[in-house]
Amino acid sequence: MTPPLTSPSAAGAATDPAAATNASGKPAFTARIARRLVLGRLAELQRGRLVVREAWGGETLPLGSGRSDELQATLNVRDPSFYTQLALGGSVGAAESYMDGGWESDDLVALMRLMVLNRGVLDAMEGGLARFAAGAARLLYRVQANTRRGSRRNIAAHYDLGNAFFSQFLDDTLTYSAGIFEHPQATMAEASRAKLDRLCRKLALTADDHLLEIGTGWGSMALHAAREYGCRVTTATISREQHREATERVRAAGLSDRVTILLQDYRDLQGSFDKLVSVEMIEAVGHQYLDTYLETCSRLLKPDGVMALQVITMQDQHYSQALGEVDFIKRHVFPGSFIPSITAILDAATRSTDLKLFQMEDMTPHYVRTLQLWRERFLRNREAIAELGYDERFLRMWEYYLCYCEGGFAERLTGSAQLVLTRPDCRQAPVLPPLPRADVTDSVRAAVDQAPSHAA
Repeated sequence: MTPPLTSPSAAGAATDPAAATNASGKPAFTARIARRLVLGRLAELQRGRLVVREAWGGETLPLGSGRSDELQATLNVRDPSFYTQLALGGSVGAAESYMDGGWESDDLVALMRLMVLNRGVLDAMEGGLARFAAGAARLLYRVQANTRRGSRRNIAAHYDLGNAFFSQFLDDTLTYSAGIFEHPQATMAEASRAKLDRLCRKLALTADDHLLEIGTGWGSMALHAAREYGCRVTTATISREQHREATERVRAAGLSDRVTILLQDYRDLQGSFDKLVSVEMIEAVGHQYLDTYLETCSRLLKPDGVMALQVITMQDQHYSQALGEVDFIKRHVFPGSFIPSITAILDAATRSTDLKLFQMEDMTPHYVRTLQLWRERFLRNREAIAELGYDERFLRMWEYYLCYCEGGFAERLTGSAQLVLTRPDCRQAPVLPPLPRADVTDSVRAAVDQAPSHAA
């Protein structure tokens, strides 16, 4: 699939420089007012240190605690319009300024972590004039609700960007979800296979089972389950690109007699299955449909069935607030998405199903490592991705997205967990040994190891 090239190039800022600077090259009046507001907010940083450097005047502004033992980050402002975009658009405006080339950072992940650590300051940026932009974004987000038609549109906007694009930063299994790193030298492909196998073992898959997968991806789970455990697999997706690629991969593996791939909405699935798995698909259903999604899973499971769910999670304390926000990801990367909390999932299961929680396992550090490897490969292959037809603004958006996610997981604003849910007649499900510790880089190890787990 050829991507639409609608984004302006970020060779320079997308905003009109004349609107941000005057004849002397200094920031224009509106940019100066915005600068004063933004720097006033950033001066309230309580944890860590932020150094702001401005390209046009050479000024360096140290902000925050100044303690050398705390997290430090830099923000190099290339265009004064950055301040205006942040003042008017909040955190989404800051992201759009990065996409436009208005600013850089020597360590973008560290900057994201610093903002999470100072969430109160970040929330304050969403006030004032930024509220108007946020209100308009919320109206747009409501239009993107995950009805059957809306879901197809939202999924296509993300997953149908092109299989060639995703192959440039995913490993050879084409697994677009957190891996499990069983030893420090594990590659991303090894971690993906370890994750797939752990889910299969939690389900106690056998050759006699018929496994239903909701959310095919590019077929890695279906292929692994059928090849390694000999079971039948029915897997469903509404992404045409993923359906095409997964079908070809199953055919090439000689598993077409055991794997059936449906181009079908989960709400329309029929049948009765021994086991069910869904890997990081729940984030695409929308909070309004969380009960529907879990009720459908329960309906499709036999009375003694087992369900394994891998999910990205939001801290319970921030879940309600996040539902009312349209952040950078919802606005630019994955329309219609949401991040549930563990409590929200279990409450929905209690309301709408007879499913009960059997086991829950936190794997957040493994997602940090996963995102590090994806980001590193994305940057290595940046030129190759550009040659596929993606413009500079798109590339900067995806770099921002990967760093944004990594920072959130590193500071545990977001987490990752595997849940095993069982139907009432289930008499036995295995409990596996604890996950090994993920080997993350020194820059995030302390945050990951010391923070309490919200999903354990």
